[in-house]
Amino acid sequence: MAMFHQGNRTLQDRYDGRAVADRIVELVESDSFSEEFKDFIEACPFFFLATSANGATDCSFKGGAPGFVQVTGPRTLIFPDYDGNRMYKSLGNILENPSVGLLFMNFGAEEGQGALFLRVRVNGRASVHDTHEALASYPGAHRIVQVEADHIYPNCPRYVPQMEHIAPSRHVPQAGEDQPIPEWKKIPPIAELL
Repeated sequence: MAMFHQGNRTLQDRYDGRAVADRIVELVESDSFSEEFKDFIEACPFFFLATSANGATDCSFKGGAPGFVQVTGPRTLIFPDYDGNRMYKSLGNILENPSVGLLFMNFGAEEGQGALFLRVRVNGRASVHDTHEALASYPGAHRIVQVEADHIYPNCPRYVPQMEHIAPSRHVPQAGEDQPIPEWKKIPPIAELL
């Protein structure tokens, strides 16, 4: 699958960016996970997931304990789908259009201070699995999402703010522990449906 479509190329040509874009892809884009990409991704406690289908575009925050995203093959990663708001915006889009974009960020480092990457993008095709061999290794997970990567690349760190990670969410599932009930599930018109 090509990295750029005609819309990208039109703007690259209009703003004299095609040569730079092609050189960046030549130097940093990969179709497989290096050890550095794997280590970075598996250390992230969250990422952003972009999906789109039938005019419905969605960007979701996905979080968990570091290691909740696992690189399982040269071009494959998986992550759990935990309890959510039951709207199934991301997963529904994936069922209609498997093309996804994942953005992994490191807000705790600064460019040039020993951090190899501050953000990594993974573009590929996702599938949703109600049964998967990895499901049992994720306490609280309802299903597994698997992504076959087409493009893996670090992204310019120039505008990534340096922020401190204080603590994980109290809602991240833990083996042998009940999750706290989120406040929105206690709203009477919603609670009566749950």
